[in-house]
Amino acid sequence: MKYSVRPAQPADFQRIEEIYANARAFMTASGNPNQWGTTHPPKTLLERDIAGGNLYVLTEGELIHGVFYFFAGDDPTYARIQDGAWHCDRPYGTIHRIAGDGSGGILQAAVEFAAQRCQYLRIDTHADNAVMQRAIEKQGFQVCGTILTDDGTPRIAYDLIMLGGK
Repeated sequence: MKYSVRPAQPADFQRIEEIYANARAFMTASGNPNQWGTTHPPKTLLERDIAGGNLYVLTEGELIHGVFYFFAGDDPTYARIQDGAWHCDRPYGTIHRIAGDGSGGILQAAVEFAAQRCQYLRIDTHADNAVMQRAIEKQGFQVCGTILTDDGTPRIAYDLIMLGGK
């Protein structure tokens, strides 16, 4: 499926919340109940992401199939990495909070979108999120080590250097 990507708007909020609720249920059913629990991402964070222009939706026609956060610039949670190292030290873009409605191809579309804006990408996921780990690695990301989120929980950190980058 070929998706269009656009910045999320306040009018998209209900659909975005539905997609995140489905993602949390899928994570729980897949053996990953702790990464997002029952409330992540919270409404206030999503509102801030939308207002900041960093939350994006993937659409087919008018229907929203997926959502993700993208920001080109330093991410505080990536300032320190344990048990490894980033593959390069240069400006990067970060993909966070990616979720879809089950249509497939959401991560690939988000990576393609981000790669058009930044030649070095970073992403992370919970150790229990085997589905996302496989999807991330399928997109060409390499494991770098472990980062800690704002609340101190560890995540497997990955990066992807686009062709010609170092």
